[in-house]
Amino acid sequence: MVERFLSADDPVLEDVLNWTVERDAADMAKLLQWLPSARSIREQRVLMAKVKSLSVELELAMEKMAALQQG
Repeated sequence: MVERFLSADDPVLEDVLNWTVERDAADMAKLLQWLPSARSIREQRVLMAKVKSLSVELELAMEKMAALQQG
């Protein structure tokens, strides 16, 4: 990760967004690990729905981080 010389305008928000990115990525990885051992197609769909939901949240957090770093 690159260290910046100037801090973001809102360092608390930046910390929250970083935590969200790390947590969502870890959760997605775990859900994808469980996918092959799901007992049914229904369980697989539930897992994939959660992965997709986390993906949207992850993308939004990354967009907000980029805007924060530009602003």
